[in-house]
Amino acid sequence: MQFKYTILYVKDVDASLDFMHKAFGLERKFYHESGYGELVTGETALAFASHELGRGNLPDGYVAADQGKTPLGMEVGLTTDNVKAAYDRAVAAGAQSIAPPKTKPWGQMVAYVRCPDGLLVEICSPM
Repeated sequence: MQFKYTILYVKDVDASLDFMHKAFGLERKFYHESGYGELVTGETALAFASHELGRGNLPDGYVAADQGKTPLGMEVGLTTDNVKAAYDRAVAAGAQSIAPPKTKPWGQMVAYVRCPDGLLVEICSPM
C-alpha cells in the first residue's frame, strides 16, 4: 500500500487550482473539465474534485470543507525553508490566517492558513 493522493471536493476545481498556484506556487499536473484536477507536489498528489463528482462517489453525502465556520479536523502539510514568506504569500493571495508562524518545541516552524475552498494548510519547515 502507498499513499498516493488527497482529494478535496470543492465548488470550483479550476479556481482551487489557480489559488494554490498563486498562494503556494504549485503547478497544475492535470485538469479535466469534468471536475477533477491535480497539482505537482512530489510523489503524493494534492487533487481537487467537484462537488458533483463527490456526490456521485459518495451518494450518502459528506461534509464540505468550506461549509463550516471552523476548518475540518484534517490538514495538508506543505514544507518550505521560509515559512514566514510562504505564510505571507498565502494570506496575500486570499487565505485566512488561522495561526501565524511559530516555532514548536521540537524546533519546527509552523503556520496555518485556510484556503477559500475550505482546505486547512499547514506551512512548515522540514523536520
